[in-house]
Amino acid sequence: MIRARAIREPAVAGSFYPAGSERLSELVAACLAAAPGAHVETPSLGALVPHAGLVYSGAVAAAGWQALLAGAGSAPTVVILGTNHSAWFEGVAVFDTGAWRQPAGEVAVDEWVAREVASLGPPFAANPGAHRDEHSIEVQLPLLYALRPGARIVPCSVAAGTGQAAVEAGRRLGARLGAMRADGREILLAISTDMAHYPAHDVAVAVTERLLPSIVSLDAELLATREQAEARSGARGVVCGMCGIQPAVLGLAALRAMGAAGGTVLAAATSADAGGPPDRTVGYLAVAFA
Repeated sequence: MIRARAIREPAVAGSFYPAGSERLSELVAACLAAAPGAHVETPSLGALVPHAGLVYSGAVAAAGWQALLAGAGSAPTVVILGTNHSAWFEGVAVFDTGAWRQPAGEVAVDEWVAREVASLGPPFAANPGAHRDEHSIEVQLPLLYALRPGARIVPCSVAAGTGQAAVEAGRRLGARLGAMRADGREILLAISTDMAHYPAHDVAVAVTERLLPSIVSLDAELLATREQAEARSGARGVVCGMCGIQPAVLGLAALRAMGAAGGTVLAAATSADAGGPPDRTVGYLAVAFA
């Protein structure tokens, strides 16, 4: 049976980013121009990037994408681990066919790599439908497309928990991706997550600083423990330390299995830095891993 080629239509164009291609191109160019970042000596294997509206998190996200793609060719494959905000599908839902449409053009799925990821077995499974309304991968695509229009993606919506099973799943993913890289495929990994929701600016900054050591050291287990502590701290306004803790735990384990040794902090901010209210913020972070 031949499957129809799936086209994933934009779900948040017009809200998280402009729906018109000209306005979007202008915003993306501004984000790339404003992107801060540390100099990264070694070509990156992966990056952690935020996924809020581009007017808020775009400059931080751009720093991550610039570092990730700095040493890449014209057509890398980027496996993107996204947050599953609705979490109606438990596991890692792989969008394994077709393309994702965004205002500037389509971003093709690397169907061979996607099938390899889905074939890892539970919690990995082909399930394009789980991505229908989720924004955490979609908002990355304008930046990716602007930097590498020939790139292909393997979108993975992650709701696999943060315990040992999730860490082991990440290790299996990283081992498979590492083997593909050893065979000559240019494969990179991106983790899509925002940081603390919704404390005052200073509290959000402090939460990010406390979680950073476990992120840059690729310690997935420690990150899970520390993020849970932040979520349960009772600090005013804090409902989570990372909204994408599940893709972060799985992704850090995968990056370590791919051969990454550590992370470099590129940029950190909150929504207040982009003009949002200072008493109710979301934290943003970009880290490159090599």
